[in-house]
Amino acid sequence: MREEAASPSGSSPLDELLIEAVAGTGAHIGAVYLLDGDGEILLMDAQVGMPAAVARAWARVRTNDHVPIAVAVRDGHMIWLADREHMARAFPTSAVLLPYHYAAAISPIRTDDTVWGGLVLLWPAGPATRLSRRLRTTINATCARMGEALMEAAEKGRPITPGPRPRVLNPRRVHPAEPSAQVRALECVNRLPEGYCSLDVEGRVTFLSAPAAELLGSCSSELLGARLWKALPWMENSIFEDRHRAAVFSRQVTSFTARNPVGQLLSFRLFPGVSGITVRISPDSAGRDLLRRVPETGADRPTRVIALHEMLHLATTLARAVTAQEVIDLVADHVMPVYNVQALAILTSTGDRMRVAASRGYSRQAVEEFDGRPVIPPVGERRPNNAGKPAFFSSWDELRATYPDAIRSDDMSAWAFLPLVTSGRPIGTCILAYDRPHHFSTDERATLTALAGLMAQAFERARLYDVKHQLAQCLQSSLLPHTLPEMPGLELAARYVPATPGMDIGGDFYDLIRLSDTVAAAVIGDVQGHDVTAAALMGQVRTAIHAHATAGASPGEVLAHTNRLLIELAPDRFTSCLYVSLDLERHSACLASAGHLPPLLALPGRAARIIDTSPGLLLGIDPKAEYATTELALPPGSVLTLYTDGLIEEPGLDLGQSIAGLAERFTLSPDLPLHDLAESLIEEATVDQRGDDIALLLLRDATRQVSVRG
Repeated sequence: MREEAASPSGSSPLDELLIEAVAGTGAHIGAVYLLDGDGEILLMDAQVGMPAAVARAWARVRTNDHVPIAVAVRDGHMIWLADREHMARAFPTSAVLLPYHYAAAISPIRTDDTVWGGLVLLWPAGPATRLSRRLRTTINATCARMGEALMEAAEKGRPITPGPRPRVLNPRRVHPAEPSAQVRALECVNRLPEGYCSLDVEGRVTFLSAPAAELLGSCSSELLGARLWKALPWMENSIFEDRHRAAVFSRQVTSFTARNPVGQLLSFRLFPGVSGITVRISPDSAGRDLLRRVPETGADRPTRVIALHEMLHLATTLARAVTAQEVIDLVADHVMPVYNVQALAILTSTGDRMRVAASRGYSRQAVEEFDGRPVIPPVGERRPNNAGKPAFFSSWDELRATYPDAIRSDDMSAWAFLPLVTSGRPIGTCILAYDRPHHFSTDERATLTALAGLMAQAFERARLYDVKHQLAQCLQSSLLPHTLPEMPGLELAARYVPATPGMDIGGDFYDLIRLSDTVAAAVIGDVQGHDVTAAALMGQVRTAIHAHATAGASPGEVLAHTNRLLIELAPDRFTSCLYVSLDLERHSACLASAGHLPPLLALPGRAARIIDTSPGLLLGIDPKAEYATTELALPPGSVLTLYTDGLIEEPGLDLGQSIAGLAERFTLSPDLPLHDLAESLIEEATVDQRGDDIALLLLRDATRQVSVRG
């Protein structure tokens, strides 16, 4: 069954305009996109000459995506892409997803200040590097007429909106030939030793000669209307579909070889036209010679298909890379086996010195030779016209001709220099090195250029991660205590684990304040949020608690004063906090809670007990809030556990169950160091991959041990 039926001509005012644009410009593929009601999504309304599977893949495009149609509509100007390499430099992701040879013009459809959508036209790639004035005028006029049609329809209350899938238009009405002429043509084709078949742009068989059916080992009735690579199991793993798409998009003759079930080697040549593809199937020696050469020379087509699969996988995996070395490792794993690359490196520069940000395959000596050396300038007359354009050197002589002062490391003999450019700014260079001379084909250059675009984005993310990571670490280390004060008779263990991946920053905090030789204040809290604002506010809360505690305020008064300050500083942020005053001489504690989780008290050999703290309101809600205090006995050897919700929260469990679960699994041994106990509690929580910060503070009354040692 057909996936889309061709829409009748004239079903929308835009249809005839699109067909006229395709015919008037000589394009072989065209498409119209319209903005949705929110102006955030571009929906393909109709298309000409594009395989339906490709049209569906590009049917919805977000306006903030870095793809040609989105950029043209977003920026309000026409984009011209002369060839695949041009596409790879400007839009690497699009070049990877549509890796064929074609030129493209993409123009916004607008009226005055209103943007309605965009027009896409494709031609076979040619030598022209600029869009001719005639074509530009025709495209601008078409877009203007489309904009007027859209505005007129909207004003009449009948706006043109895209359907659930792109409509397929037929730019040419095919008139059937006379029956006698058809019969004569069929007899003529069937006399030839080669087989011939005709495919539409979807790859479905519309005609099949008798010799072709015989070579394919099937009958015409089984294949008509079907895609060969789907109907014939032995062709499913061939590159037929890719070669068919390449012929449709590039309008160039493509070819490949395959062996039929009886072992006969067949050569397929695909000749593109306006209404479809003619395929010639030959059982001659030329196909046998071609297949024999593939393993020896690494023929371009099979390699490129493998590279496409690897590049799509690479584009996905690179999104997870957070360091420069991870970027190199992922690229090396996916690219080195496909292109037989022996070494890779990312170079940056500091001043006029080169730096090796990451490498794979180069020896340590080679890395040391590069790192810190002056940037090597090219020879004046051989200086590249565009420093952001990739450079390919097939041999050592070629490289030295441009860079006489170049260093030859590890006896490499060919190189690809891929500039890493983001937002028009170079951030480094990726070097691919080969241990023997290497000819870079057109397809290979285009694919590697697209690779550079993917790497640049990943490398820039890695650089930003490094900067943010350093900033977060610096901020967090300045806000949390570097060390906790030591007190005779008090054993401590503290841990902090952030929730935000890669940022190492959050709003949970803990502290210990020494008030005298025998009195200390332990604090734990959780500021709302996991961002820099939460961390900064946490630092202010800690400072306020320090000030009021050292001034002699009681636990309830410390929280009340801090609450009023927090309302002034950040009225839209709330903080939970537990303040504990420890008297080691009296073996007692006084607690006050601002909506924080209750602590646990445990003695060796006994079950941990949940302490009722009569919690008051969270800090930052009511400036008149008061906080009750709770007295607690701390027998020698007992351990008081203060924690934040990241330690206990589990999906499907309410907070009370989670706290009870922590108390049940809390086992205290007199010989177990508190640091080991803290690690075991943290490890169990992080294994479950819970999504919140964790702060943990353990305090043991060790006064008995002190008196014995004394």
